[in-house]
Amino acid sequence: MTMSTFVNTDPSAFKGVWVFCEQREGKLMPTDFELISEGRKLADDLGVELCGLLLGDKVEGLAKELGGYGADRIIVCEHPLLKDYTTDAYTKVICDVVMEKKPEIMLIGATNIGRDLGPRCAATLHTGLTADCTHLDVDVEKYKAFLKTTSTMDVDNMKFDEGTHLKMTRPAFGGHLMATIICPRFRPQMSTVRPGVMQRAPFDQAKADKVVVEKYPVELAASDLQTEVLEIVKAAKDLVDLTGAEVIVSVGRGIGKDVPTGIKLAEELAEALGGGVVGGSRAAVDAGWLSADHQVGQTGKTVRPKIYVALGISGAIQHLAGMQDSECIIAVNKNETAPIFEAADYGICGDLFKVVPMMIEALKAEKK
Repeated sequence: MTMSTFVNTDPSAFKGVWVFCEQREGKLMPTDFELISEGRKLADDLGVELCGLLLGDKVEGLAKELGGYGADRIIVCEHPLLKDYTTDAYTKVICDVVMEKKPEIMLIGATNIGRDLGPRCAATLHTGLTADCTHLDVDVEKYKAFLKTTSTMDVDNMKFDEGTHLKMTRPAFGGHLMATIICPRFRPQMSTVRPGVMQRAPFDQAKADKVVVEKYPVELAASDLQTEVLEIVKAAKDLVDLTGAEVIVSVGRGIGKDVPTGIKLAEELAEALGGGVVGGSRAAVDAGWLSADHQVGQTGKTVRPKIYVALGISGAIQHLAGMQDSECIIAVNKNETAPIFEAADYGICGDLFKVVPMMIEALKAEKK
């Protein structure tokens, strides 16, 4: 099928939830498991099949693992020209499969590759794409429940579209507002999803054994590509891994009177708690105290560590959205009315420059 014969304005002709499963050098990315897990919920609400789309060269062996997180079917597209990612090759193959199979929803991780691939596929398919989503719903009642816990809107007295359109929620205006977008006229409904925001389901070996693996006949030639990968050079850059950390100690405006000491205390507390990492609020990053890879919140990373310590962070809704699912939240703030205390499991009202050294000493004494 070609674009000249592809009709994407009849929603009834499209069925199923698809997830683009990104792999690099034969290794699946963490976002794959998050999106498969989230896609499972959407597919169950719609009563349709969940399908993963896996591209590469000699990658069929990765398909079963994706099934373990909830996929019913994995479509595998293998070709030597798909070994390394190029926009032209991946876009052509994905669009060929989509035009033939017609899924109603297509999810892509908002990684560096996904941010490049998603818009190109959407433009080729003449459909809409909502980028950098942090929440997805197809069920209206579940969407209303989400709004009741995350907004101040009078949900019970509002009218909602009662269809099963994908409701794609993302930060807007620098994270100060949340916008929900639908694509009612065209299919597939496409979304890139921010890494780390969706909860990964437990791996189930029985599901992995049952998943259907389908090989798709790829039609791809060198003439279809406008670029050629000659070499991949990896640059070594010391970035903090917030999404994989079990302990995070974040700093905010409260360290402003002595920034170097505040960051040093955060590092020492993270180490005393078992070797955690240092994060920060948007205010701390905007002030230049920490680099952007340390930022936690709607416009930064969404994290779920076992322990999250907030030092001098007031608890703006944009920050809470990025850490409120942490297993244990500890807040230190000298303002007893700071919103962070409402989200915290343990709160200490006091000067962090006095409190944190005592916490560090207590932890060290406990280990002796």
